[in-house]
Order: sequence, then C-alpha cells, then structure tokens
Amino acid sequence: MADKQLLLGDEAVALGALHAGLSGVYAYPGTPSTEITEYIQGHPLTAERHVHDHWSSNEKTAMEGALGMSYAGKRALVCMKHVGMNVCADPLMGSAMTGANGGLVVAACDDPSMHSSQNEQDSRFWDTFGMMPVFEPSSQQEAYEMTRAAYDFSEENGIPVIMRLTTRMAHSRAVVTPTDEIRPQNELHYPEHPKRWVTLPVNARVRNRELIKDYAKFEAEAAASRFNALTDGPDHSLGIIACGIAYNYLMENYPDGCPYPVLKISQYPFPRELARKLAGLVPTILVLEEGQPLVETMLRGVFPTGTKIIGRIDETVVRDGELSPDDVRKALGLPALPTFAPSQVLAPRPPALCQGCGHRDFYTALNNVLKKDYPTARVFSDIGCYTLGYMAPFNAIHTCVEMGASFTMAQGAAYSGTWPAVGVLGDSTFTHSGMTGLLDAINGNADVVLCISDNLTTAMTGGQDSAGTGRIEAICAGLGVDPAHIRTIVPLPKNYPDMEKVIREEIEYHGVSVIVCRRECIQTARRHAKQK
Repeated sequence: MADKQLLLGDEAVALGALHAGLSGVYAYPGTPSTEITEYIQGHPLTAERHVHDHWSSNEKTAMEGALGMSYAGKRALVCMKHVGMNVCADPLMGSAMTGANGGLVVAACDDPSMHSSQNEQDSRFWDTFGMMPVFEPSSQQEAYEMTRAAYDFSEENGIPVIMRLTTRMAHSRAVVTPTDEIRPQNELHYPEHPKRWVTLPVNARVRNRELIKDYAKFEAEAAASRFNALTDGPDHSLGIIACGIAYNYLMENYPDGCPYPVLKISQYPFPRELARKLAGLVPTILVLEEGQPLVETMLRGVFPTGTKIIGRIDETVVRDGELSPDDVRKALGLPALPTFAPSQVLAPRPPALCQGCGHRDFYTALNNVLKKDYPTARVFSDIGCYTLGYMAPFNAIHTCVEMGASFTMAQGAAYSGTWPAVGVLGDSTFTHSGMTGLLDAINGNADVVLCISDNLTTAMTGGQDSAGTGRIEAICAGLGVDPAHIRTIVPLPKNYPDMEKVIREEIEYHGVSVIVCRRECIQTARRHAKQK
C-alpha cells in the first residue's frame, strides 16, 4: 500500500479522482468545495498527465465542460458548493438524460449552519429529483475510496454520480491510505448510444423510460453496496439509521461498538429493503443525517405502521445547523461529556472588510454621495467580500440574494420607480452571472448605475483567478453600454473627490451606467509581493 497521508475530505476526493484516471476538473470556487480543485492544481500527476485544471466562469459552464469531456470518453470531475448546484441545474438534469460516457462525478459540498452560505439546502435531493445516484462518505478514507468507485459506477451504468460532502467532512483532516493502483486516463472514445446525446423529445422520451428502469437498478445496487451496511446489536429497543458523516459521529460516541442495530447509509437511492430489515428488528428507529430530514421523511412510506421514527422532524435531533457528535450523544440519551470553561473572555469579532481593501473606499465614496444627496437610493448587492458592506460602519447595501442578482434586482426596482437604483457586484461575480443582467439592462434602457468592484481576483474564496481580469470594460462595451458611461475609478482616500464626482454624474444620467472600481485585493497583492 502507498504511504498514509493526512488529508482534508476535499483532498481525499481530489486524490481519489486523480488515482481513478481523471482527465479534467471543472469548478467555480465556493466554500467548502474550493480545496478539491486547488489540490488537483498542485498535484504532480496533473502536470504530468496534462489534466485540465482551469477555473470555470460559473458552475453551469463547469458542468457543461465536464459533460463534453465525458462525451469524449474521458473521466471528468465537477466541483461546487451546494448553491452552485442551482446554477448548474440545467445541464445537470440534462446529463441524467444523456447519461455519461467517460466517468462523470459531481462533487457537491453542502454547508449546514451556513458558515459561508445563504441557505442550508441538501444536495441529496438531487438523487430523487434527477434520478442520479448520490454517494455520501462517512470518513476521509471512504471519500477517497468512494470517488474511485463512483467513476466505475458512472461508466458501468452510464450515469453521472453526485458525491455529497458537508463542511465538516470537507474541511476536517484524517489519515487516508491510498491504493498503489493509479489508473491510466481513458482513451478517446465516443458514446455507443449517440441518440441519447441529442435530447429532442423523440429521443428523450425513450431515454426517460430507460432512466426510470435504471433508477430501480441503482437502488438495488445501493442495497448491495459495500458502502451501505446493516449491522445487528444486542439491544433491540432502538435501531439507528446513520447517513454519511453522522455514522462517524455515532461511532465516536460508541468507540467499543454500538449496542443497537445500525443501518449505515452512504450510497443512494435509499435502500428501502435494508431499512425494512432494520424495522423488523426494532420498535423505534432514530435517523441521524446531516442536512434536511430527507431519509426520515422517506421512511414514513416504507416502514410498518407501528414503527416509530424519531429524528430531526420531532427535534430529537436539532432541526437546523451542523450536526455534531454532541448532538448525536444527546439524541441517544447519553450523559453529556465534561466541558471546559474558556480561559478568557474574548470580544466578539464579526466579519469585516480588510483594512486597505478597495471595497472600503468604494463604499465610503458611495455613502458620501447617496446619504448626502440621494437619501431614497437603494443599493442592490451580491455574493462576495463586498457583501460585508452591509456591516458597520458602512451599512451601505440593502439586498444580497444570490450570484448575479444585484444587477437584475436593481433593474426591477428601477422599473418600479426607485431612483437612484444602484447595483454592486465584484469582477468574478460579473463574469459568473452578472453579464446577462447587464444585457437585460441595456435592452430595457434601465435607469440604473451598475458598479463592478474589481479587485482582480476571486477574493472571498482565497484569491483564485477571475475570468474577466483585464477585460471588464471591453465586455461592457461589447454588450452595448455607451462607452461614455463606462467609467473607471481607483478606490483610494485621495481619490474620493473624483470618485464622488463620477458617481453623481452617472446617477444623473438616466440610462445604463457602469462604474468599474478597480484596485487589487490587498491580500492578493501581499501574496504577489511575497512571490516576487
């Protein structure tokens, strides 16, 4: 066996993909998924094998690029956070209809407790929604092994496979023992069923019937999977279904072995036959799962009427937030473990824009104009570092919903009579999903001021390359913004008078204005200086 390695869950997935013969990783950075792509980018095999490892403009283009690689017979990996799955939903759902040729794995990293996200959605729902299998590792070792197995499953069954991680699995480390077998990359080969890849209704209707039959086969394979297991225990007063990392937490509370029968679930579709076997042993079943009560809800149509089901719905387990070993311990009725008081009281440190950040100077200048001369103004912002403009001392933005929404929400407000309506997003968000909103504004001649706070990187997720660096003004002009109203400013205190003058002039222009506010991220600038 190869040497043991101490890996994040993200890194275990990445290494598993490389060892499975990966030819390309496609991703848009988003916590907690970013380290998968970064690990691949830095691994020697990537350079040696010329593995594609460039960041995509957004999750939709990432999914489409990987699907193209799969069509050509190669193995591809797509990585994103849970809300990125919404962005890639169109090609993702389409990929269930086309199927996979080369192995195709979609790593979806969920963020319960919303450490760095706007919701807690559970990516396991894509299993039933898209009729695609989902793998959910319970440990870093299993994440490595499951990723390799997922590629085999994908090719054997002609279907993309979703690999679901959560924050604690993605960002905690454990020892992983890789295999000595490193598979070569696939040779170029095209689909045996080319009609599937042209989803005209005449083809898609046939494929849909096939997929329904395949989904029943996927469930049978899940029931027989080595990643799902029903183990008996001496105490039949309770049965436990533990999904993914929840199994890890369960066993942490029973280091000498769980006294109850346990059904471990790490591969979906949910194996109902295994669940029925468990129900035949016990009167009550506790469901432990991280995320929404997906399995707990499904069980209500599976078990005999007399079986009692407890879990998140009845709040035996905490209903929202990140699951923890202590939550599991409480649900099991075990006494709480001793805790230790903090050695000192620390003052709270809410997130804030870095000192020296260009966003700070932009918001200062914007506030100087709006709060003095335009008190009814509304500022529609977006996902990025600059979202912290909501916090004191700036209190500069009124909305933040999802990637790209700022430009289009500003338009909607403007058409409703709001004036001035200001949109704010960053350079990476602009090329992710802001360009289409700008095009809508141009086509509708909306009375909006749209600001692109360009720090020359994707700063919030660690300083990855930004797709539009050096081309922002050209993109805006190419979409149709009047060049006279594409203004570039440099956010520095000494430039406040000039910045405020530009902001006022573009507010008073009743059409589409774009203000590009450009200065390199202070953290990225420090890294570049250190590298030099």
